[in-house]
Amino acid sequence: MTSLLDLEVDRSLRPHSLACRLCGQSRAAAAVAICEECLGPLEPVYDPDRSLPDARAIAARPQSLWRYREWLPFEGEPTLSLDTGFTPLVESPALARRLGVARLWVKNDSVSHPSLSFKDRVVSTALNAARALGLDTVGCASTGNLANAVAAQAARAGFPAWIFIPHDLELGKVVGTAVYGPHLVRVRGTYDDVNRLCSQAADRFGWGLVNINLRSYYGEGSKTVAFEIAEQLGWRLPSAVVAPMAGGSLVTKLGKGFGEFLQAGLVSGAAPRLYGAQAAGCAPIVRLVQSGGDTVEPVIPNTVARSIAIGNPADGRFAAAAIRGSGGWATAVPDPDLVNGIRILAETTGIFTETAGGATVAGAFALAREGRLRADDEVVLCITGNGLKTVEALQGVLPEAPIIAPRIRELEALHARDL
Repeated sequence: MTSLLDLEVDRSLRPHSLACRLCGQSRAAAAVAICEECLGPLEPVYDPDRSLPDARAIAARPQSLWRYREWLPFEGEPTLSLDTGFTPLVESPALARRLGVARLWVKNDSVSHPSLSFKDRVVSTALNAARALGLDTVGCASTGNLANAVAAQAARAGFPAWIFIPHDLELGKVVGTAVYGPHLVRVRGTYDDVNRLCSQAADRFGWGLVNINLRSYYGEGSKTVAFEIAEQLGWRLPSAVVAPMAGGSLVTKLGKGFGEFLQAGLVSGAAPRLYGAQAAGCAPIVRLVQSGGDTVEPVIPNTVARSIAIGNPADGRFAAAAIRGSGGWATAVPDPDLVNGIRILAETTGIFTETAGGATVAGAFALAREGRLRADDEVVLCITGNGLKTVEALQGVLPEAPIIAPRIRELEALHARDL
């Protein structure tokens, strides 16, 4: 439980008030993510006249996502997860050549602190909101990476955590959650079944479920991927960004983040084209983009890429709008292609990603074949999780290592066969 002393200290951090993205209805800061008037999403309200830092001031700050705190939904100083963010941006000439583009970088959140996925970012903002709002228990509905991030960050913040996952999640993600000692609940069904249960639990028990009733604050953490890309490229923007899509929030917030830095005058030029990738076995946002419609049609997931297997994405229509508005596109890739994408990324960059990242890489190749990535493009691929979490996807795919006796002549014979 949060102590009275903790609550006194955390009053220095104040979450922003909220307003509905659709109807504009406003309300005070709270653990509420849905507008009572129209059921639209609530978003934090920022003071347009607030003081903003310049590039030099930002660069002098500690290397975490909080160096961009004026664009995050709080007043005052954060108290939790101060070391999350500012992951590497790695250039890969080899992958650029294979894709036929001018330059290519990998935004590598597979080494994010503390739980090895970009979900650490959104949990960082959500847990600070939970503490500032006086909540004493947190949790989430998750396909794996978010479960890891909530369990890890709740443990070090002293929050009890209730975490709900589909019953058949990959072992690495189950272990990577259970080790932190949360209340871990496996639910029979898909992520969408888990999500419905969590919505009821948030109302019944008053918990702060980060991607349910704290979603307004949680989602803003994703903008820091865009902020870091801009800063790490020398305060300029790439021409194209490719990211995986599950609920759709990351692509949506990438667009918002690039737009906010352009508006602040921190970067010049045009916002990048946004491209979203999904597995063919769960591609409701891709279908929405390609159909030109405005309503997501839910699907039943059937893919090895469980981390992005969300059949009814909460931010699907906003992701589609962000993609279309940027001049980008969306693509769905078969499971064998995304597994091959994991191997290609590892072989060209030394980065081992999970299945969501495989979808990003395979999606980039599909987009290049279609002519949507051009020879003069400068491209960033968003890699959102670590491959050690989904080793099952590579079973039967990698060549088996030979076994030899500890004798040089056997090694010589093996070496000769490889010549």
